[in-house]
Amino acid sequence: MKARIPKNYNGGTPTNIQQLARQAQKMQEEMDAASTELEAKEYSATSGGEAVKVTVSGGMEVKSIDIQPSVVDPEDIEMLSDLIIAAVNEALRKAANEKEEVMTKISGGLNMPGLF
Repeated sequence: MKARIPKNYNGGTPTNIQQLARQAQKMQEEMDAASTELEAKEYSATSGGEAVKVTVSGGMEVKSIDIQPSVVDPEDIEMLSDLIIAAVNEALRKAANEKEEVMTKISGGLNMPGLF
């Protein structure tokens, strides 16, 4: 059985490796720029019919939690806690999903450990 050599293959000369390295470096620079931009963005989510609103940064830090006074019931702290957790998790999910979408678009779907 003969091996098929791809067209434009010139034996793996250093110019191909250098070109690949330049492409990888360009991709890394684009990913770094996108990551910096995403970390500056803010994502918000609500729960309990907007009784609780949470805003997080693209860097996955909670920026603010707004609670409507009507849901503050000293007898039912557990419900308030559940509303806060739900809103925080949804806001973090939004931030993570956008980052994954942007990075996948830049990398063309390549899974390259250590790049992001």
